[in-house]
Amino acid sequence: MNIARDKYLRDLINRMNNGMIKVVTGIRRSGKSYLLFKLFYEYLLSQGVLESHIIKIELD
Repeated sequence: MNIARDKYLRDLINRMNNGMIKVVTGIRRSGKSYLLFKLFYEYLLSQGVLESHIIKIELD
């Protein structure tokens, strides 16, 4: 099941190369991990970023 989070993904992409650290916050089970580990990950791959250049760390 693919849940579109277009606004949040677009905001993250627009601020991607500004040199600042991004903090994604929200209540539990609101889709933060899905946004980063699924949607943003797929975006990076579609832009030609190699999978070996993407670091994914789950801290649960």
